[in-house]
Amino acid sequence: MPDMAELLKLRSEVEDFQKEHFYRNSLAEENREGDNQAATQIQSWFRACKVRAYLSHLHKKAVIIQKIWRGFTARARFRQMVKAAYFIMKMNFYEEMAVRIQRRWRGFFVRKYIHNFYARKSYLQGLSMKNKLVRRELDELEELQKRERYCQEMVKEQTAKVYQAHRLHHLLSTKQCPGVFNSPFRPAPHEMELLLRQVKYQAPTKLASRERACLLGTPASTAPSFPGTLGSPWIKTRTPCCPRPILPPIANKRQQGLFREPGEVWEQRLRFPELSLHLQTSYTHLEEAQNELQQQESVRLHSGTPGTGRMLHHFCHSSNSFTQPAFAKSFR
Repeated sequence: MPDMAELLKLRSEVEDFQKEHFYRNSLAEENREGDNQAATQIQSWFRACKVRAYLSHLHKKAVIIQKIWRGFTARARFRQMVKAAYFIMKMNFYEEMAVRIQRRWRGFFVRKYIHNFYARKSYLQGLSMKNKLVRRELDELEELQKRERYCQEMVKEQTAKVYQAHRLHHLLSTKQCPGVFNSPFRPAPHEMELLLRQVKYQAPTKLASRERACLLGTPASTAPSFPGTLGSPWIKTRTPCCPRPILPPIANKRQQGLFREPGEVWEQRLRFPELSLHLQTSYTHLEEAQNELQQQESVRLHSGTPGTGRMLHHFCHSSNSFTQPAFAKSFR
């Protein structure tokens, strides 16, 4: 019995030992695998660092080699470029010198054997001077023609104005009533007013009722002629080579009724009005007389003589039987 118990105990210890051995072997195997992986990682990192260092070393050496080679090739290319530029510059210089020599030789040959350069130069100088003189004469002629045209236009315009003034002489201002061209709202009289004052009334010597020029206000060949119209030395009257034959007048019956002869109408239109005493007196005559008396009054006051202010008031506003002053006779 005791042997069986010991045997069972030994058997149980053996099983425990086996279990313990298996557990420790498995744990050691796991630890070995982990250490192996760690060692592998350390070896791979070290080898990678070693390879990278070697590659960087190779890269630096390759850069040095490339730098030296590229510098050598660039210097060789630059030497070739300098040689080519020097050759081109030398050829250009030689060409320029050859052109100068050819130019001098050709100029000498042409001047000596083809034509005289100095004679041609003097001819061209004379020609330029002659051109300047001709241009100056042409400019003077143009200026003279321009002045003549301006004078002709001025003469035509003045003739038209004088003719218009002859036609509108009935619109001249009077001392009592201002005319159409002498408006009181103007600071100065119109140009036509001044021309109307200078021109005297002249009756027409010939009537042309069928001419449009008279209706338009411009002088024509058959318009009534007035003595005193302006003339010009530049205006030349052209006489026709073959004048038209003058036809006899048509014998029409005299117009009946209220119609009158055109000549009579024209004379009535251009008749110079007979000015009355009322029209001959200026409408500012009273103011002028008052201003004159005031000036005399101021002069007498300065000289010490008795005044005439009451006399002026008496002359203007009194209704007695004394005689009125000369300037009051023209007023109603």
